[in-house]
Amino acid sequence: MDEILTLKGILSSVVYSVIGLVVLAAGFLIFDKATPSWDLSKEIVDKQNMAVAVVVAAVCLGISLIIASAIHG
Repeated sequence: MDEILTLKGILSSVVYSVIGLVVLAAGFLIFDKATPSWDLSKEIVDKQNMAVAVVVAAVCLGISLIIASAIHG
């Protein structure tokens, strides 16, 4: 049990979290550039298009699952 709360474990968790967030942001930007017919922020915020918001959420969850699987091994 003492091995779980070591400084090395905490540091690696923080590093993997930061890497995961950077990769998630990069994946979102790629998705945003791959959909040139939509301006995602305008569709979601200004027009309050719920369908686009659900698609973006699904893409983010999918990318997150891939990142988590890659990190976990």
